[in-house]
Amino acid sequence: MSLITYREALSAALWEEMERDENVFLIGEDIGLGGGAFYVTKGFQQRFGRDRVVDAPLSEAGFTGAAIGAALTGMRPVVEYQFADFVTETFKMIVDFAAGNHYRRMGPVPIVFRLPAAALVSGGPYHSQNPEIWFFGTPGLKIAAPATAYDAKGMLKQAIRDDNPVIFIEYKKFYSYRPEDLPAPLRIEVPEGDYTVPFGQARTLREGEDLTLLTFGTTVLEALEAAQVLESEGVSVEVIDLRTLVPLDKEAILASVRKTGKLLILHEARKRGGVGGELAAIVAEEVFEHLDAPIRRVGAAESPVPLSPPLEKAYLPSTAKVVEALRELAAF
Repeated sequence: MSLITYREALSAALWEEMERDENVFLIGEDIGLGGGAFYVTKGFQQRFGRDRVVDAPLSEAGFTGAAIGAALTGMRPVVEYQFADFVTETFKMIVDFAAGNHYRRMGPVPIVFRLPAAALVSGGPYHSQNPEIWFFGTPGLKIAAPATAYDAKGMLKQAIRDDNPVIFIEYKKFYSYRPEDLPAPLRIEVPEGDYTVPFGQARTLREGEDLTLLTFGTTVLEALEAAQVLESEGVSVEVIDLRTLVPLDKEAILASVRKTGKLLILHEARKRGGVGGELAAIVAEEVFEHLDAPIRRVGAAESPVPLSPPLEKAYLPSTAKVVEALRELAAF
């Protein structure tokens, strides 16, 4: 057991799975000699060779289609996109041929799509988007969104072994965070050996009695910071990291709302059309009688992701915005 970075955890998962199963291979732009845009696969091509660490041409639709074809023949490809935004070139391949074939053939399509996502250092509208809503409503796809190094390793190994196609969202902000710089609930030791993290099991990062705060991905940071502020004001906030969006741990969500009676949903993506709307609908449909206040959501502004650093900061959900929403709920 040791404290390692998110990037190191992902690298360890891929390395161990390639050692374990010769059917696992990697494909993407610059992942071989370059080690990938974020160096997760640095040194892999030297160890596993060019047939298993494939430097693809600059055609996301092309190498995604090739990987899906390989999955249909029994291989277990892991596709890396330099940025999650570039996956828009591949919708037909992923939605129709990966998810669609898994349903139509009633058979396995074991493929993982690694998507480095979310805002970081003013990447703007082509390098900073959150892709979960593009795939959230597609039957046949699983969606993982790990926020800790422990989950990054265990969930990536689980995704590779899964017979379903998996959208695996990685958060660029977390790649280089040193463990000592993270809040205690996110500072989890990672086993050096083999383990997996089952999908569909949310984690309670902080116990609370007065309010439920549902979140995932990068905004676990703002959620924990805001909960700490509310604690100093005498309000107890329960913070839940969803970990996977499909499958969703409905029981954990509903149990928490039954206990607290108040719900705030937080994610980095824009509110309109976001995952938060579906979460709110589930709670309203199934435990409405337990609600003591309207459900609230906090997300990004209604805009493309700005390039300007000050505008990007204003665009994103902040701790201050979460604190304000929690205070309003607490006072209701």
